[in-house]
Amino acid sequence: MAIACPDCGTLQEMPPPPFGSTATCPVCKHKLERTNGRSIVAALACATATFVLLFPANFLPLMSVSILGLHRQSRLVSSVTALWHGHWVIAAVLIGVFVIVLPFVRFGLLSVVLTCVRLGLRPSWLGSAFRWTMHLDQWAMPDVFLFACAVGYKRVAVNLPVVIGTGGWCFIAAAALCMLCRATLDRRTVWRAIAAEHPTPDAQEDAISCVVCDVVVPATAEHSPCPRCGRRLTARKPNALLYALALTIAGFVLYLPANFLPMSVSIQPGATTPYRIVDGILILAQAGLWPLAAIVFVTSIAIPGLKLIGMLWLVFSVRHKSSRHLVFKTRTYRFIEVIGRWSNVDPFIVAVFVPLIHFGALASSHPAPATTALMLVVLLTMFASSRFDPRLLWDAGLRKTT
Repeated sequence: MAIACPDCGTLQEMPPPPFGSTATCPVCKHKLERTNGRSIVAALACATATFVLLFPANFLPLMSVSILGLHRQSRLVSSVTALWHGHWVIAAVLIGVFVIVLPFVRFGLLSVVLTCVRLGLRPSWLGSAFRWTMHLDQWAMPDVFLFACAVGYKRVAVNLPVVIGTGGWCFIAAAALCMLCRATLDRRTVWRAIAAEHPTPDAQEDAISCVVCDVVVPATAEHSPCPRCGRRLTARKPNALLYALALTIAGFVLYLPANFLPMSVSIQPGATTPYRIVDGILILAQAGLWPLAAIVFVTSIAIPGLKLIGMLWLVFSVRHKSSRHLVFKTRTYRFIEVIGRWSNVDPFIVAVFVPLIHFGALASSHPAPATTALMLVVLLTMFASSRFDPRLLWDAGLRKTT
């Protein structure tokens, strides 16, 4: 049966690989399938457990802190409401979507899809539902939020006693299972269970492929729904360069204020102190938490900048029809697509501690403009990478692509 590599478009035969092996595209070296450690049963168990744990994780106390006899608790929901009432509407909406809404949608839908596959049920909507769970994988961010909680916990625990609540422990378990679910999900086996691949087309027959499920169909099916996942089929993503370039430029515009404006403002008796991203890094370093300081620097400053530069490089490579370093460019694109979500660590730290450090004039913490700016940079770069089509890089090469 035939599939096409989603990164370079190479048409190839790929029977189901044996357990413990990895199928790699011979042209761009993209890992098409890895069977080691994959299990539909394990993924179903992790997805269902994550979905169940998200309920107490969202509504029970996440963390609590005390100062001079005053006691404050934070919940995931309270993080969003505190930002909303503080008129930081964009940040509140994005955090609510990334951390609360989309994890519920993704793991609820994934549980249903894997249950149907396990029971041998094949309703007509199954392919479209699994396509949405794959699309939402990068946008549902409980694992990123968990890391932000860990960094924020270490930062505050230096000066104040912080206690993890019941909701916090549930959220730790949910985020861990979320990552385990991603590691155990056998994506291609699920696609094969939903619908088998088509036979390899004749050499004289033009073909196109679906970039979601990699199924190959005749070129005459362009602009019609994919027979397996329901996505509209196109030879290449329409206007991919225009969208990617426009979104990347918008990200560059917001990158400077995200780094030079305050991320949060701390209010204490007789002092109002703004904190930029670099100030938070220095606080962690001065507390002896060098690994966390390095990670925050990489996620909040280095990665967004490298993503923006990398997207510009890819766009201009296609524009100039460069055929050099195609494998490296493809790997750069894949890195940009996978790593982009982790730049939300610093805004998530602010969201965790806005409702927690709220003791009026005694001590309080408020978000500042860089919180929204950095979240928009992350959003724009994620959209830019999703709109870009890496197969365009290979169209500049000497070989014919599908």
